[in-house]
Amino acid sequence: MQLELNDLTPEQFLAEYWQKKPLVIRQGFKNFQDLLSADEMAGLACDELVESRRVFKKNEQWGAEFGPFESYEHLGEKDWTLIVQALNNWLPAAEDLIQCFDFIPRWRLDDVMVSFATPGGSVGPHIDLYDVFICQGSGSRRWRVGDLGDHSEFAAHPALLHCEPFEPILDIELNTGDILYLPPGYPHDGISLNSSMSFSVGYRTASASDMLSGIADYLIDNELGKAQIADPHRSISTQSGCVTPADFARIKQQLLDTLDDKLISQFSGCRLTSSKCELDLPEEELGFQTSDFLEAIQNQDLIRLGGLRCLYFESDYREGRLFINGAAESLSSDLAEAIPVLCDNPVLTAENLAEWVENSAFLEQIVAWINKGYWYFDED
Repeated sequence: MQLELNDLTPEQFLAEYWQKKPLVIRQGFKNFQDLLSADEMAGLACDELVESRRVFKKNEQWGAEFGPFESYEHLGEKDWTLIVQALNNWLPAAEDLIQCFDFIPRWRLDDVMVSFATPGGSVGPHIDLYDVFICQGSGSRRWRVGDLGDHSEFAAHPALLHCEPFEPILDIELNTGDILYLPPGYPHDGISLNSSMSFSVGYRTASASDMLSGIADYLIDNELGKAQIADPHRSISTQSGCVTPADFARIKQQLLDTLDDKLISQFSGCRLTSSKCELDLPEEELGFQTSDFLEAIQNQDLIRLGGLRCLYFESDYREGRLFINGAAESLSSDLAEAIPVLCDNPVLTAENLAEWVENSAFLEQIVAWINKGYWYFDED
């Protein structure tokens, strides 16, 4: 699978469109084929571990319900949509789609969402707070996109937040292989013209309030930030109700000293690698041995589990620090250069691991991660 941005380079796209304005990319994927069939998607939506929902409209009333689902016959043959979140957690082929957009770092990735819609199917006009590449699979959909502005929102259903009618700045039909890029805040409405599938690659960040709330929990859970303000050289107060500039500086400095680079990177690394949806992990650790790894890596690729998040900070990875699945991990500093290889490459080969496969500490760690299900060997 290869992404074509038409006359744009990735650098031009980021400079001219990313978080600035929508873009229609005609035939961004030539000869695009659905990553899974509608029946396979319905099978995923039967699983209680998979996040799915249905949105439908009947007698001009919107409805929505959450999976797992067992049947669809009662919905009829039009005006409904099935959605599965975090497809990349369950379908290895979704990784190929994500890689096409890797000019955007993975820490910004939310998930790959797949939508199957019958004729007339839609989720209604709404506004998203994340960037999304809507990749049209089989069939076609009409998309109307409005401009940024003060758009009123309302609950069309307890599970559906819609926006009021808007004047479109784009009114287009997406066909197989076409892509619609939308930055946050643009109202949009897509209606399926026939039975169709689309695959949305979404990118989001947390709000500052969410991050600060999370840091507060992190400090409490790890018993950090307990240092109190010390002022042994305090001057006499002549205004007992006043916070002087010197005292304000002490209060501010207490917070700044607590939220230092080390704590923020540690918290952020754990938070950014936590999966919002279930991962397809084994219930018990596997029984892989070092000898099994050394034999398998010679002729099989090592694949990162779909949806597994791992990252490192350029500022300190040389100390051996990385983050995997919501936890801080560490390697010895002499293995630090393996960290970018592990985190930057969804597929590991004998060639890119050659420098470390004779190191017993590295072997012990990679086998431990394999036994947790974080990586697995491609046996195809």
